[in-house]
Amino acid sequence: MRHPISRRSVLAGASATLLARTAHAENYPSGPVKIIIGVGPGSSADVIARLIAEHLSRLWGQQAFIFNQPGGGGAIGIRAAGSAEPDGYTLYMSLASNYVLLPEMQATLPFNVARDFVPIGFVGDQPLVITAAPALGVNTLPEFIALAKKRPGELNIAAGLAGSVLHLTAEWLRTAAGIDFTILHYPAVPKAIADLIGGRIQGTVDSISGVAGPLRGGQLKALAVAAQRRLPNFPDLPTASETLPGFVASGWLALVAPPKTPEPIAQKVSADLRTVLTRPEVIERIQELGTYPLPMSPAELADFIASQQKTWQPVIAEVGIKSRK
Repeated sequence: MRHPISRRSVLAGASATLLARTAHAENYPSGPVKIIIGVGPGSSADVIARLIAEHLSRLWGQQAFIFNQPGGGGAIGIRAAGSAEPDGYTLYMSLASNYVLLPEMQATLPFNVARDFVPIGFVGDQPLVITAAPALGVNTLPEFIALAKKRPGELNIAAGLAGSVLHLTAEWLRTAAGIDFTILHYPAVPKAIADLIGGRIQGTVDSISGVAGPLRGGQLKALAVAAQRRLPNFPDLPTASETLPGFVASGWLALVAPPKTPEPIAQKVSADLRTVLTRPEVIERIQELGTYPLPMSPAELADFIASQQKTWQPVIAEVGIKSRK
């Protein structure tokens, strides 16, 4: 005869599981931790991820290492991280596009980062900057908008790869400013700069880290940064929202864990990530890369992701990005 499981037994089992997970978190990590990122070596996101991994390694006394799995707009890395054992020994360093674009472009992807992955913490914000070629003769965003209205459809602006946050920001700029220019897509900044020098394009929308060299070299002129407020290391650079209210756009990095990773592990990594991100040497180095640390709890990160998706959905609909079935 089978006996029904008592409520006491269920509670005892749940308590034992919780205690086991808590104990596991207290001893975590007891071995190497792999952090997957969906970009190649050498990019600003990769450099920042390696900096974070280096400092986590020091804090943990265990090796945290970066594993690059680029391709598919982040889909390859997401598949690998999502299929990993949810024990805290595989993490995923995600980019903004993984949340706001990938679900729209690849509906058949088995994992949705926002829905399925366990949030750990925000790493850094990467404000986007609107630039122009010095030869264009404009020094401010209002001057650029005025010129674009006089020359509708004549200006060419480089804005990353098709479907990227850079692309969406350029599309949003056209709509918000009521102007028309041609958006050209480039896989990397050097090719765009070569075309700018050659006169094929007249400006760019990119991250500050992406165009820092050309800005310093005088090949580009910064017109506005699409940040919430003026940046501490660029105090004279106006924000785009000073001209176009509400125009705030950025790339960003966040650390997440595979689906079903125990909450105590996520909370432990989140606390350790916050410790790393408040170290002065980490803040200084990340800011040099055009990224601004902003520690968040897992709950704060989840709320932030939801707000970002809400911000970009109308732009995605306007651009007409379709899912690949």
